[in-house]
Amino acid sequence: MKVLLLKDPKDGETGPDPYIKLSHHEKYDGIIFTSPRAVEAVQRSIEENNITENWQNSLKQHWSNKSVYVVGKATASLVKDLGLVPQGEDCGNAEKLASYICNQESSTSLPLLFPCGQLKREALPKILRENSVPLECLTVYQTSQHPQLQESLAVYFSEQGVPASVTFFSPSGVKFCLPAIQKLSGNLLNQIKFAAIGPTTADAMKAEGLHVSCTAEKPTPQDLAVGIKRVIQ
Repeated sequence: MKVLLLKDPKDGETGPDPYIKLSHHEKYDGIIFTSPRAVEAVQRSIEENNITENWQNSLKQHWSNKSVYVVGKATASLVKDLGLVPQGEDCGNAEKLASYICNQESSTSLPLLFPCGQLKREALPKILRENSVPLECLTVYQTSQHPQLQESLAVYFSEQGVPASVTFFSPSGVKFCLPAIQKLSGNLLNQIKFAAIGPTTADAMKAEGLHVSCTAEKPTPQDLAVGIKRVIQ
């Protein structure tokens, strides 16, 4: 039994320096992280600016007094490494986190800072906007296809054959990997059980005409493993 897990391609950071925004903490009511990449981009910015330990501690102190919203335990773990306390990690996806934020945020004129990728979905900004929660988006990374993706998939299929299950971890994973999988699988594509880490990824798969055999109840390895085991037994 073969299971192929397709995670996000490597990301390259781009756009404005997030440290500049973090330095102006007084302009924001809090911050939102919906992916580990966004947290990594912020951390890298701090490191590359050669910020002294005193300055880093100062940043932590100021932002620890503000709301730090996250999606998923992986993102929450990285936020904790920054010395901040995340909330909302059990929401599961950006839409549910947006609803959570709307219930938490009191009336304020200060926006929430949202470091994100260039492929971010508009669901979270739309929900916050409709509920009069101000938001400032900041593109801090871009997602691109790994240069060896096609070759790696071809090698896998030639050596391992068509997998019993393929799991996608993001809409971008669907975008970059699915065409190659369809080509390599040929007329055996319908035999593959496709799984998704969460509802957002599942929606992207359905939009491409795939039948989603299972979606993890929560975006964790344990829940994903349970779902995959259930559909391929």
